[in-house]
Amino acid sequence: MSTVLIAEIGANHNGSIDTAIDMAWKAHNAGASYIKFQKRDVDLAVPEAQKQVPKDTPWGTMPYVEYRRRLEFGFDEFDQIDSFCKESDISWFASAWDIPSAEFLAQYECDYIKIPSAKITDLPLLDWVATNIPQEKVIISTGMSTMDEIRIAAWTAATILHCNSTYPAPNEELNLLAIRSLKFDFPHHAIGYSGHERGIAPSVAAVALGATMVERHFTLDRAMWGTDQAASLEPTGFARMAKDIRAVEAALGDGVKRVFPSEEAARQKLRG
Repeated sequence: MSTVLIAEIGANHNGSIDTAIDMAWKAHNAGASYIKFQKRDVDLAVPEAQKQVPKDTPWGTMPYVEYRRRLEFGFDEFDQIDSFCKESDISWFASAWDIPSAEFLAQYECDYIKIPSAKITDLPLLDWVATNIPQEKVIISTGMSTMDEIRIAAWTAATILHCNSTYPAPNEELNLLAIRSLKFDFPHHAIGYSGHERGIAPSVAAVALGATMVERHFTLDRAMWGTDQAASLEPTGFARMAKDIRAVEAALGDGVKRVFPSEEAARQKLRG
């Protein structure tokens, strides 16, 4: 089965629906299986202590909560995304940061919904998702989480993504072997990888370790303004990662040692 490749647009569109649609098209052409966004109720998602903290933005200095509102898409924007993706045969879904956002996203009947790393200890959100969304559609990310926290959240989901929540994450802290640990501890779940590192090598290696889903942040240009841009892949980088992952999938084989037809001539020549 081919690895599911997710291009996480998140808030890299900087509040522009035209940019978001352009990103969706280019990520699809770069080999993404799914385009992913994020949805949050800003008043619920932003901690009270952070709401009035001044934030320097391309639109001037404003309270952090106003900056987050400027980035957030509502019905009009998601309806445009949904229509464009249907017309273009592109699959999309989003992360839900709170119950109202999960309710909002459920209306679109996407293949998946994701609970981000920051929210896998949000028990009311987990309960709502478990009650209203089929388990096979639910993905959880596990950045900054202990195994005990993951076990509590895992019952809501069918797919668990190993993750380091630093943006960008240093290679020495990616701990890719945790993919094997998750596969051992959760044998009935699909295990994947959500990468925030620079470059593509760790994401390709994750597939060799057994990841069946790989998510990477996506941008048109890492020089664009925004906190996630530096940990994102541009279209050419995403396409290169997709090509390398497909090559690794072909190379992994089935693990059964055998003599392949291409070896027969050499076998006859060298062994007689």
